Amino acid sequence: MLPFMCLVLLLAGAYASTPKEKSIIILAGQSNMSGRGGVHNTTWDGFVPFQSQPNPSILRLAANLTWVQARDPLHKDIDIHATCGLGPGMTFANRVLHKDPGLAPLGLVPCAVGGPMGTKISEWGKHMFLYKQLVNRAKAAREAGGLIRGVLWFQGESDTVNEVDARKYKRRLMNLFGNLRVDLGSPSLPIVVVAITSGQGPYVETVRKAQLGIKLHNVSYVDAKGLPLLQDKLHLSTPAQVRLGKMLADAFLTQQHVTSPSNNISSP
Repeated sequence: MLPFMCLVLLLAGAYASTPKEKSIIILAGQSNMSGRGGVHNTTWDGFVPFQSQPNPSILRLAANLTWVQARDPLHKDIDIHATCGLGPGMTFANRVLHKDPGLAPLGLVPCAVGGPMGTKISEWGKHMFLYKQLVNRAKAAREAGGLIRGVLWFQGESDTVNEVDARKYKRRLMNLFGNLRVDLGSPSLPIVVVAITSGQGPYVETVRKAQLGIKLHNVSYVDAKGLPLLQDKLHLSTPAQVRLGKMLADAFLTQQHVTSPSNNISSP
């Protein structure tokens, strides 16, 4: 009887020590997703509000593809040609786990790149560097033990400069989402799009209309219009990023409640 009980205890201990699969969230887009909250004259003020504080259950995939505890600036080793500050990611993650602790541990995969000039949607085409980096990082995160549960996309400010870019934005964004779902083997991958509130040119409303007009399965949006900006009138302030993180979390959780994770197809 004793050997049997020892076997039961050993099996129970092994089960308890097995790491739980991570809930992976991809953060993609340009500077406002990367985060410029608290950045003034190329210097980040270092202020982290309580909504964005580190949490042992929130991890970040670093540039070298290792998991580390997440903390702002989340994109400091990804968006390397600019000063990164506070973005929406940590507030998003903390709110998600507060409302649904069963999603822990949460693995954030920063992929947004703004740099000094921003990035157009055309730079996220299937054969472009930014797209390939996104897919490679997403696959590496999954192979390390996780399930990709969603993508947060915040980009478009750079496409407001040229009318042709603005008018082609909708088709290019839909192609991006389609390519991403195919390459990650997840035809119903949940995606939350942020409708921009600012831009580098005069075609902000054209791009916004494109973003708000996308009608794809499991693609929802939140509207950043009206959130406070920094003095540059382009980047969201720290309070705005906190508000946006909460909006993204609520939209993501709504999607999770109406659909089950669909990307449990293994990588080819």
